Amino acid sequence: MEKDTVTETLTEQMRGWRRDIHRHPELGFHEHRTAGLVAKLLSEWDIHVTTGVGGTGVVGTIRGNRGAGPAIGLRADMDALPMSEKGAVAHRSTHDNVFHGCGHDGHTAILLGVAKHLSAHRAFRGTVHLIFQPAEETLRGGSAMIDDGLFDRFPCDEVYALHNNNALPAGKIGVRVGSILSACDLFRITVKGVGSHAAMPHKSIDPIVVGTQIVQSIQSIVSRNIDPLDTAVVSVCKFIAGTAINVIADTAVLEGSVRTLSTGAQKLTLARLQDICEGAARMYGCEVAFEHLQTSPPTINTAEQTEVVRRAAEQVLGADNVIANVAPLMASEDFAFMLQQRPGSYFFLGHNGLTCHHPEFDFDDDTSPTGAAVFIEIVKQRLG
Repeated sequence: MEKDTVTETLTEQMRGWRRDIHRHPELGFHEHRTAGLVAKLLSEWDIHVTTGVGGTGVVGTIRGNRGAGPAIGLRADMDALPMSEKGAVAHRSTHDNVFHGCGHDGHTAILLGVAKHLSAHRAFRGTVHLIFQPAEETLRGGSAMIDDGLFDRFPCDEVYALHNNNALPAGKIGVRVGSILSACDLFRITVKGVGSHAAMPHKSIDPIVVGTQIVQSIQSIVSRNIDPLDTAVVSVCKFIAGTAINVIADTAVLEGSVRTLSTGAQKLTLARLQDICEGAARMYGCEVAFEHLQTSPPTINTAEQTEVVRRAAEQVLGADNVIANVAPLMASEDFAFMLQQRPGSYFFLGHNGLTCHHPEFDFDDDTSPTGAAVFIEIVKQRLG
């Protein structure tokens, strides 16, 4: 079915769009060229286009010609990462320290392929909203579109999205009911002690000693507070203190992230972080400030919509190429905010190549027809 649905011509067009976007990557909320390309192509295919949703987001609306029916949303992310591309592909990034190292160029090209196909095959009921989202890497673009009235202006009964995943071979689709990606919480801990000469530590409250105690205590959260059958990761990724080799600093700053697969583990971990900071402040007689910088929920798929994806993928690829209970990842995704608003499902598209965020990552263009065909089959099943 895949070859019948996605033609060789459309496959080559998706490859061309993807590589053009790859050459001209843009960071979150700055996807002006990418959004312009998307809007131009959608307009050429006689699809109603709305730009500027949530900043640089674009929504294309296609109404079927078989009367009223449900509305579904198909979403792709458009932004790149603030990192340098180290690969030598012909279509490598032309911008310093901006690089499509996560495959969002491929996701955008796939949804453009779906848009072109549906624009010429409107024999369905209801409406398809094609959601091209900014700033996924910041975990803020999805909520920005929602805050800008995404689901009020473009009502969706359910929503779907995909992401490349090299843990699955190319040609396979992974689906999962429940949490498929983790929540993400970013934090900063500031320890305000008392500085002193390195030879006179008794006159100081050393923030490095306090900070190291906090780091050690944090390790007990996962090992002693989280249910072993649940999942959490707490990582302190920055520890900054001091300016001279013979001076005990007066301040230390720690920054890190929390990843959890359930809202219960998320709430418990954040509460324990706060408790540990308050306890350290009392123990050492100094000020310890805990800041919860940013949060996003786990990406939780609903059962009915995940079954839709499974059936669609089996129709396209055959049952042997669909992993029905794929392992979750501890990466995070702000499509989770959309799934809080509407039932839906996020699924994995297997691909050959390096993992996301590797400096030589390049999206596997040979997988684009598979992703597009599954999206198209979802539309057929829900609106056909």
